[in-house]
Amino acid sequence: MRNRNRNFDLPDQGIRIYQAGDGHIHVHLPYTPEGLRKIKSVPGRKWNSQIKKWIIPNSETIVQDLVALFAGESVKVASSVIPAGENSLSPEPRKFDCLREMRIELRLGGAANSTRKVYVGHARRFLEFCDRDPQLVGTEELRQYALHLLEKGLSHSSVNQCISAVKFLFRKILKCPLSTVEIPRPKMEHKLPTVLSREEILRLFQAVTNPKHRTLLMLVYSGGLRVGEVVRLQVGDVDAHRKMIHIRQGKRRKDRYVMLSKVAEQAVEIYIQAFRPTKWLFPGQRPGRHLTERTVEKVVDKACKRAGIGKKAAVHTLRHSFATHLLEAGTDLRHIQLLLGHKSSKTTEIYTHVSKKDIASIRSPLDDIME
Repeated sequence: MRNRNRNFDLPDQGIRIYQAGDGHIHVHLPYTPEGLRKIKSVPGRKWNSQIKKWIIPNSETIVQDLVALFAGESVKVASSVIPAGENSLSPEPRKFDCLREMRIELRLGGAANSTRKVYVGHARRFLEFCDRDPQLVGTEELRQYALHLLEKGLSHSSVNQCISAVKFLFRKILKCPLSTVEIPRPKMEHKLPTVLSREEILRLFQAVTNPKHRTLLMLVYSGGLRVGEVVRLQVGDVDAHRKMIHIRQGKRRKDRYVMLSKVAEQAVEIYIQAFRPTKWLFPGQRPGRHLTERTVEKVVDKACKRAGIGKKAAVHTLRHSFATHLLEAGTDLRHIQLLLGHKSSKTTEIYTHVSKKDIASIRSPLDDIME
């Protein structure tokens, strides 16, 4: 359920000021350059990354000063005090206790870490939008929030995901199911994936100077791997004798095998001899950890700029390009489905819409007219 929408973490509605029982003021400040400049002008302010709020020493006039500082903006001052037991060291105020239970329930249900993060994030932003006791929230608030997200520019898939997350919270955790029947879900958007040509793929590889990163991207493209799968490869997963790569616990906790190309095999062999990885094939900077997905995304972004590729490409674009190029080369759609690890053949069929194999052979009537 990974979501690459850049508008996913939209600012919440307005600035919120809480009085904590530990002698501090908590300020929830949606990010803007101007807001950041103002909050940094407050003496003694500190950013707490754990609760994602600014912590400011309390005083008789601090609340009035903050309201005046952000004059002209939507500022809400909480009427209640956060207990000392839920101060700056606590990740959530009391009304967000249900989110801790939500994390546990998702974990017990086998949801992936990325899914847990996305679902809990959606639920938190919804509760902050409502700004009231969750037990008093109803269907109308969810309708208003869905409309708010659409107006902010979130994709239809993200809004649908939000509705599902809030529905999970109320059904499983709060035990008071919302009637989502009354909430019209936005129609799913059917977007075609970005695909790089073979020439663009070659330019991309040539633009990556780090042999470790180049080897990683070659494996992604040669086997159609997801970014989460390639960074979690272990040294023993690359079977040079059988010319296969073992993907362990991919999406939906499934194992699968993909082919190991001759070029990728040579690159892996040279890379292993030079870097001597032990457990993870692509270790990260932190001892015992693999390379992060975000690092790989940055590598692709920089490589695209160096290669002069104007398309909006990401690591997943290599996977899309792999499938499309196989289809254009005549590979059966069923085999492509197995290599990609798709549950449904309908998911794989999207590549028939971006393949130039049949479309390029059709002659445009413009050519006939002009000739």
